[in-house]
Amino acid sequence: MKTVVRRWRRSARDLGMSTAEYAVGTVAAAAFAGLLFKIVTSPDVRTLLLGIIKRALQLG
Repeated sequence: MKTVVRRWRRSARDLGMSTAEYAVGTVAAAAFAGLLFKIVTSPDVRTLLLGIIKRALQLG
């Protein structure tokens, strides 16, 4: 019985570590998405993308 309790305690600690790692990964992904959104919606990039789209539509 004591062996089962020790194993459960060890695995419970590992679960907390995994949850914290997922939380850090989620925050990093959200920050990267925000940065990418800011870059794509900037006037310079928007002008560049619209130019590419217009040229592609004129070829078709």
